[in-house]
Amino acid sequence: RSTSPPGELFWSAITARTAACTPRLQQYSTHRCVSCRYPKFEPSPRPAAGVQAVAASMAPATPDLEAQVLAALQSTPKFDTYAQAKALNVDHQALVGAVKSLWADGYVTMDQKSCSWLNATKEGCDISKNGSPEYKVYAAVSAAGSLPVADLEKSVGKASAKVGLGAAMREKWLKKGGDGSLSVAKEGVADATRKMLEPFVGLSEPPATPPVLQANDEKQLLRRKLLKKETLKQFEVAKGANYSLERKRKQGDLSVDMLRDGSWKTADFKAYNYNAVGAPVGGGYFQPLLKVRAEFRKILMGMGFEEMPTSKWVESSFWNFDALFQPQSHPARDAHDTFFVKEPASTLKWPADYYERVKNMHVSGGSGSIGHRCPFDEGEARKQILRTHTTAVSARMLYQLANREGGFRPAKYFSIDRVFRNETMDSTHLCEFHQVEGLVADYDLNLGNLKCIIRTFFAEIGITQLRFKPAFNPYTEPSMEVFGYHPDLKKWTEIGNSGIFRPEMLAPMGLPPNVRVIAWGLSLERPTMIKYRIDNIRDLFGHKAELAKTEAAPICVFP
Repeated sequence: RSTSPPGELFWSAITARTAACTPRLQQYSTHRCVSCRYPKFEPSPRPAAGVQAVAASMAPATPDLEAQVLAALQSTPKFDTYAQAKALNVDHQALVGAVKSLWADGYVTMDQKSCSWLNATKEGCDISKNGSPEYKVYAAVSAAGSLPVADLEKSVGKASAKVGLGAAMREKWLKKGGDGSLSVAKEGVADATRKMLEPFVGLSEPPATPPVLQANDEKQLLRRKLLKKETLKQFEVAKGANYSLERKRKQGDLSVDMLRDGSWKTADFKAYNYNAVGAPVGGGYFQPLLKVRAEFRKILMGMGFEEMPTSKWVESSFWNFDALFQPQSHPARDAHDTFFVKEPASTLKWPADYYERVKNMHVSGGSGSIGHRCPFDEGEARKQILRTHTTAVSARMLYQLANREGGFRPAKYFSIDRVFRNETMDSTHLCEFHQVEGLVADYDLNLGNLKCIIRTFFAEIGITQLRFKPAFNPYTEPSMEVFGYHPDLKKWTEIGNSGIFRPEMLAPMGLPPNVRVIAWGLSLERPTMIKYRIDNIRDLFGHKAELAKTEAAPICVFP
């Protein structure tokens, strides 16, 4: 057994492997290396001149500039980067880049400093050369003796007249006569503004001795934008803990050449920071509808409801309409309100005995009902549609509940999923939306039980003021519309529908005669719009919804 350390054995093996490949790696060939099975690399083409220029601007600091920095610190304990850049006749930013590179490896220390000074603006330079607007106005009036205001623009120009007249009047250099003409009010006026600006012209670099102004004069010239503040950020550089005249670069990566020539054994590698935080990874964001849906699911499951499977978006007219005791002549079954599937156009199978019982209930009635007394077309029942409500799912679940092994047992179900209706789209309606539906199947339930369930659910989402209004639904009797008080709109708003499923719907399923099913439903979009203060449903759902708003939408929590 070898006594060499495991790490040395590993690197020795890698080195031997690489050495075996070296003769073939040196050949420019399209064949693969037999020893290591890796393809050969062709030499890269020479980059274009533009690419070379960009690469040069992005290149790290040159070793010569770094060496000059280290040599400068040999003779002086510290220096400022700006003064040193001038002494070396190099660009200041290039020198700062070299200093930062040395600072990263501990060769130098650097402390940021900044200095500010005043410099004349373009307008200030023009005034220092040609005089201030107020003095131009004063000189024109003084030369004319008396000058009408209307003729002032011709003498000094529109810009100087507009600015200079007001300034000259404030300084009480001029006075206006009764006829509106201007005359001199003060003799021997000098152009103080021009005199104050002259020392500040051309100060693109910090001066050795900055010109001094009175605080009030400086404030006025800055306000008039004749002077501007220039700021230079530089660094004070001193020797670091690892200072030496010659920089020895630490290796950041292990290369093939280092493995080949063995230089990895003596190389100095950069320390690896195991505590560094990785770059943030962008992820997806939940759409507001999904946030409200998740909260509704949590509330309903907390109330003891079980979620129904709702993956069948395409449904037969039998389960969507006929099983709910909705007549085949009902206008909701027309193409104006329902999307029909072209292929396959009709369903293939359904429970035959259940179909016959539903048909007889429509035609002849039963359970105290006379039925619809109209023809029942099997072809109409087989038509495939995009489901118009999730009550079609409720019908399937109730049929399975009635025919389960062991007989009926009480149950509470809910569903939240997409439904489709052929409606005109506007700010509150879409052709597809989400429906929240819940039902309870048990013995001898009544309207009081339904109202209690509804009040409990809406109290969980923060709506405590409810009203119920009688309504009509084809498959529930009695039926109620649910209204809630909207605190923002200061009015009552319809928020749901409810009722007790009719015996004509339940009897063909095989449910016991004294079983009642109470049900209620609402859209998912309306409470979401209220929760997130959205006025137009198309801003919430669909191709016009903004991804930025989806990303910024807060988490949904109901009180």
